[in-house]
Amino acid sequence: MRHRIAVVGSGPAGLAFARVLHRHGHPVTVLERDPAPDARPPGGTLDLHEGLGQLALDKAGLLAEFRALSRPEGQAMRVLDTDGTVLRDWRPGPQDRANPEIDRGQLRDLLLGPLDVQWGRAVTRVVPGTREGVVVHCADGRQEAFDLVVGADGAWSRVRPALSPVTPHYTGVTSVETSLDDVDTRHPGLARLIGDGSVGVYGVNRALVAQRSSGGHVRVYAQFRAPLDWHADLDPADVEAVRSHLLDLFDGWAAPVLDLLRHGAAFVHRPCYVLPVSHTWAHVPGVTLLGDAAHLMPPLGAGANLALLDGAELAESIAAGPEDPDGAVRAFEERMWARAARWAKITTAGLERLVSPDPAQALALFDHVQPS
Repeated sequence: MRHRIAVVGSGPAGLAFARVLHRHGHPVTVLERDPAPDARPPGGTLDLHEGLGQLALDKAGLLAEFRALSRPEGQAMRVLDTDGTVLRDWRPGPQDRANPEIDRGQLRDLLLGPLDVQWGRAVTRVVPGTREGVVVHCADGRQEAFDLVVGADGAWSRVRPALSPVTPHYTGVTSVETSLDDVDTRHPGLARLIGDGSVGVYGVNRALVAQRSSGGHVRVYAQFRAPLDWHADLDPADVEAVRSHLLDLFDGWAAPVLDLLRHGAAFVHRPCYVLPVSHTWAHVPGVTLLGDAAHLMPPLGAGANLALLDGAELAESIAAGPEDPDGAVRAFEERMWARAARWAKITTAGLERLVSPDPAQALALFDHVQPS
């Protein structure tokens, strides 16, 4: 018997789930609200860990293709003082593939492969326990029933309310993102400052982080502690007003560091929301969650890795016991909750140290996570 399975969301979790099921010959319906793969910018770069994201890609049969696309040199990390002094400058060895970087867009395209995604299908709610099965309601008015619906639709999941009343809460840390294009040609000084990977500068309750993607593209993140409405008196469309506000916020930092903001294009406000560290729910037959929908945590390198492994492991479990998908889901949820809680504790503590009243905390964290 072929069970009707749908996954909501075409991010890392949803695509990993669908791709592994596809590899095992099981059809799956992928519902995505975006009208097309390129409807919005895919985001920056991801470091995929050997025992997490890379393991998931191996389960999908995509590890060799990932290695061909990834950038091991992107693991390089430099830490500066606010006066521009280089405090740490770590560079990976030629064979170091513990956490190579890949652009989010490249990873998405790799996972998409042969999958048939239903683009422009915005899910509004999911109703389990009906006579037809789990009914998915979409914004276009259509409804469809499935035996299993997997919510991989991110922080503000429309599937989560079928399982849990919990919603994300603001951490008190916000990030403003900007970007630089063709950095090696247009801004060679900043290119040298950033190096092959990323650079972080940490001050009192604020930080500036710049990270390379492929093709000379750099994303810059200004991070600071502030009320959620810190920008209430700013027009977010007024690029120069936002730039001026940020330059005032980081006043006194070294000029080359502030050039990361001076040369940035548009600014995007990204407040940091999280779910509770140990977010669980009473099992509901026919519905489950993956990735950020299940365990949203600070963006410190774990989220996408966990999302990929969530999707791959659940798909493998279902493929291994197709006669009892609900049993596979129950067992998977227990494993996912335990793993996610460990990482949520790590990343929550990490955020406290990276955007801290004591900048030495960030340097100590770097020394703890980087090889000697």
